[in-house]
Amino acid sequence: MIRSEMILDLKTYLKEKRIIVDEALNDHFTEYSGPASDLIKSMKYSLSAGGKRLRPILCMAGAEAVGGKGRDVVPIACALELIHTYSLIHDDLPEMDDDDLRRGKPTNHKVFGEALALLAGDGLLTEAFSMMTTPELTKLFAPDTILKVISLISDAAGYRGMVGGQVADIQSEGKSVDISVVEFIHTHKTGALLTASVTSGAMLGGGNTSQVDAILSYGRNIGLAFQISDDILDIEGDSETLGKNTGMDEKMGKITYPGVVGLKRAKEIQSALIEKAIESLSTFDYRAEPLRLIAGYIIERKK
Repeated sequence: MIRSEMILDLKTYLKEKRIIVDEALNDHFTEYSGPASDLIKSMKYSLSAGGKRLRPILCMAGAEAVGGKGRDVVPIACALELIHTYSLIHDDLPEMDDDDLRRGKPTNHKVFGEALALLAGDGLLTEAFSMMTTPELTKLFAPDTILKVISLISDAAGYRGMVGGQVADIQSEGKSVDISVVEFIHTHKTGALLTASVTSGAMLGGGNTSQVDAILSYGRNIGLAFQISDDILDIEGDSETLGKNTGMDEKMGKITYPGVVGLKRAKEIQSALIEKAIESLSTFDYRAEPLRLIAGYIIERKK
């Protein structure tokens, strides 16, 4: 049962959480003047390019949904953003998607060169695991819980998750595939890290087994729905609003839901996934309201 007095404005919630994440990231990456200063500049360039911070926000919201404190999980939340940002830098490289714009700005390799962009991605990924092992976390959470969270995120980021999905995406370009292939790509390339974000928050927030399982289900459903939304926005979205060129999926022969099942059916599948995500939170109280609202935001978002 949701307490009406706790119903919140999602825009305000997202802004407040985004400020927390941005401040933590700024504090972590202080000015550096040594030989690696250009690398730090390249890392910070993409990290501060105006992202939605959805993954860290999901981590904090997952912790709050089970009665934990969002601020306690900020180091893990920030680590998730580092992993996400590294993946974007690498995705934009000429060897991958060869994109010139990201979030309305020139992509990292267009500003710093391909070699430094590649290393900036490597630096962000490596630093993410450093952030997940900070002493402040071991003071707040049991070591075995932190290890489980690191294992969960590692699987989601590596070949079992995001990287594996990226490979399948590349190898499927220009081919005729069935829905099972596009579902694999979407649930791994995008969905895995989104799922790990909200689930890790629930684990650190002290959720019991049934709560964590329910939030895991929520994460899987919104993760797939989120990538379907990207597919749809690439067709119907506005380039200026998105901050990147549209129509690229078709141009590159990418495998997408609209391409396999049609735009109308893709939207129907997306809506059904959001309904399942919200239903998985039926036993949670008002503290899970941000997660419910975020699920709706996935369909409504314009970028």
